[in-house]
Amino acid sequence: MDNKLDSYHQPVTGRNILRFALPTMVMTVFNAFYTMVDGLFVSNLIGTEALSAINLTAPAIGLITAVSGMLATGGSAVVMNKMGEGRDREAREDFTLLIAANAVAGAVMMVLGYALMDRLLGTMGLSPAVFDYCRDYLSAYLPFTIPILLMYNFSLYLIAADRPRLSLICTVAGGVTNIVLDFVLVGLAGLGLRGAAIATGLGYSITAAAGFLVFGKRESLLHFQRPVLRGRVLLDASANGLSELATALVSGITTLLFNLAMLKYVGEDGVAAITIIMYVLMFVSALFMGYSYGVAPMISYFHGEGNREKLKKLVRFSLRFIMGTSAACVLVSILLTEPLVGVFTRPDSPVWDLAVTGNRLCSLALLFVGWNAFASGMFTALSNGAASAALAFSRSFLFTVASIQIMPVLLGGVTGVWLATPVAELLGAVMAAAAAAKYRGRYGY
Repeated sequence: MDNKLDSYHQPVTGRNILRFALPTMVMTVFNAFYTMVDGLFVSNLIGTEALSAINLTAPAIGLITAVSGMLATGGSAVVMNKMGEGRDREAREDFTLLIAANAVAGAVMMVLGYALMDRLLGTMGLSPAVFDYCRDYLSAYLPFTIPILLMYNFSLYLIAADRPRLSLICTVAGGVTNIVLDFVLVGLAGLGLRGAAIATGLGYSITAAAGFLVFGKRESLLHFQRPVLRGRVLLDASANGLSELATALVSGITTLLFNLAMLKYVGEDGVAAITIIMYVLMFVSALFMGYSYGVAPMISYFHGEGNREKLKKLVRFSLRFIMGTSAACVLVSILLTEPLVGVFTRPDSPVWDLAVTGNRLCSLALLFVGWNAFASGMFTALSNGAASAALAFSRSFLFTVASIQIMPVLLGGVTGVWLATPVAELLGAVMAAAAAAKYRGRYGY
């Protein structure tokens, strides 16, 4: 037995599953943590207008995340499925091709970002101060587009190559770098939002650099090999990762819609409040996303191997783990609302009451986020991109957009905006349960 694949041949127990997934869970939670630290530095050292600007630029940054998520998760499933089938050389050729495709996509998005930035920001009706903040942040963020794309990909491929601890180390190193540079560039050097963007970009670049070092060595389970241009591979990876593309892309769109709704009902203070809520929700949701990403290579490998018994044990443990963790997260988020909000703003701020009320209502969404994330990730790992994309698109876009439009009307304004996310996640959970029941016979979980 190849000892590099030892984790895939261990008995499927809760302990072994968590041992495999834990580094990824810690990694995604830490990613969320240092994203929150960005907001902490910006809100306390620059102001809530600058914090609003970070949220207003989220749709553009979400596009980068969308493409990287599609190629990373879709490509990882394709590569590890071939590994499970014993087609190692072909898997490595595909891996190298997909990394090259990421670099090309990053270069194209960077050029388009600079070309369209002013035009897009000009359509949002922003105050001059917020417009300038948005422009400062994006103009300093875009040069790091390629490293950020590669960071997302290398993080998942390190996990797939049975190197989850290294992926975690890179993430922690990048996060610490980001935090230190936030203090230096924003706090000491006074570079404002440009400093925050540079700190983020340099932090992400650490994983990108480490990936080249690790995958450049032939002893690695996955390593660079002369790629073979197979159009089918790019198509399969893209199609299989459609759910991640849909999730990240429509997340940017729905963020924009939330911002517009807040501007309509309570003004720019509302945008700052919803930014704080998104940080809190993102932090907890990252736990579930990390688990889903962590077990995805195992799902792909067991599926490629044709081992239904292991797949069934993995899925059943995952359901128990997600249900218990979801209930605990909701309770903690509601009980700790004021301390969480207090990290970003003070009780005498007009943002305080909005954010406290919003967090308590939005926390209900955490009952369903874990199951929704796992279901979509499971179908991606099983190479059923169509089912995964349908779940992600419906939950992240159709249900959310409908809820944003309908709930404020039914509940009279901002309360409806806060409850839009829990309602959308509930509808998504029902749809995910129906899809899981439909495909159970095909995959044997």
